[in-house]
Amino acid sequence: MSDSSTLRPILRIQFPGEHRLGHGKIELLEHIRATGSISAAGRAMDMSYRRAWLLIEELNGMFREAVVSSQRGGKQGGGAQLTPFGEELLSRFRTMEKNTLAAIRPDFDWLEAHRSPPSED
Repeated sequence: MSDSSTLRPILRIQFPGEHRLGHGKIELLEHIRATGSISAAGRAMDMSYRRAWLLIEELNGMFREAVVSSQRGGKQGGGAQLTPFGEELLSRFRTMEKNTLAAIRPDFDWLEAHRSPPSED
């Protein structure tokens, strides 16, 4: 469902207060997993290192366990990785997305069948 001309639901979970968990933070986690770097993950999303770091700090503060662990640069070099909890969070969020789509599939198909075709700009 990655085609931009196809409808797609987007799951976002609102935590009490101002914290949210959604597609952007989950994508950032996937990039950290793939690159081992917060800065590389941010670049992959056209995001500054500072913005990526702030999002990771927010994620780590939303849960009892850290989502991402990081090591500052230096002789050994820096890096970041998902914690076991972060891996579980990522997996569960993607499962929630699939389950959500499965639950609304008939209504979603109805929307798709009745929407106007995308304009060709």
